[in-house]
Amino acid sequence: MALGGCCNRPFYRIVAAHNKRARDGKHLDKLGTYDPLPNVYNEKLVSLNIERIKYWIACGAHITKPVAKLFGLAGFFPLHPMTITAAERLQKAKEKAAAQPEESPKETQEA
Repeated sequence: MALGGCCNRPFYRIVAAHNKRARDGKHLDKLGTYDPLPNVYNEKLVSLNIERIKYWIACGAHITKPVAKLFGLAGFFPLHPMTITAAERLQKAKEKAAAQPEESPKETQEA
């Protein structure tokens, strides 16, 4: 993933690059984009060129962990184990928060 965008507004290009190149340096092929900040509809946008991804995987390209997570969420790969454990952890936290009764402030009456 090559970082683009500006200050406080990251934008990533999913690229095929030589492993000796810099992260944002020269790349061989652009495979997609990822916008990590939610838009007005609370969506994080990802666009992928599946045909080019299949081509580069067939050529023996290695996939980084962040890109593997995105591909798993897109349904291209199986879900990454870290994604599953994070979802389970969030679900348990929601259940724990729902199980605790809300405390109402005690009103003091002056007589």
